[in-house]
Amino acid sequence: MAFRGLHDADPLDRSVLVLQDRHKSNLVDTEQLQEVLHPRQQMRAFLSMWRMDRRIRPYVIRAGFYGIYRLGHIMIDWPLITCLVERWWPETHTFHVPVGEMTITLQDVAIILGLRIDGPAVTGTCVFDVAELCGELLGVIPPADALRGSAISIRWLCQRLSTRAPDADEVALLRSARGFILALLGSFLFADKKGVHVHLCFLPLLRDLM
Repeated sequence: MAFRGLHDADPLDRSVLVLQDRHKSNLVDTEQLQEVLHPRQQMRAFLSMWRMDRRIRPYVIRAGFYGIYRLGHIMIDWPLITCLVERWWPETHTFHVPVGEMTITLQDVAIILGLRIDGPAVTGTCVFDVAELCGELLGVIPPADALRGSAISIRWLCQRLSTRAPDADEVALLRSARGFILALLGSFLFADKKGVHVHLCFLPLLRDLM
């Protein structure tokens, strides 16, 4: 696809950008964006609330999420992110830069975050009984004020599961590990707009951490 020039990411033929008017990059292109974008990031708040117990570390490593925890809070270059948004085309899921098209691959994700990308696809269901699910896998039933639909408060998870007795058995440690990973998902990989809740659809996938 032909471009206008080195410093103009717009194509000569805009008819192919059928999603452009609904994408954030259109605000940059039309000079309506007056401030730097700040994507969702809640990792610092999570790490300040929950310091991982060394006894649950083997479960987190076995589940494949220890790499994300080790990354910690990442200092992000927000102006750079804003510039990349201008170069992103949702129709092709690529960044259009002077050297050509670029995108983020699963291999990039695996190398940077340490996540597993091999094996069967991870799927599940969003149909479950909240009290039954949490009672079985977390050992506690969240009150109504800790829920927002099928999402649970990350702060509540930290308050209830981050501390275990010195003589805690394996069942209790497994429940803490599930809560930790669930909160990690909601704070980093699947953060919502406010970063205070995480959907419980991920919890059944953490049933078997052995």
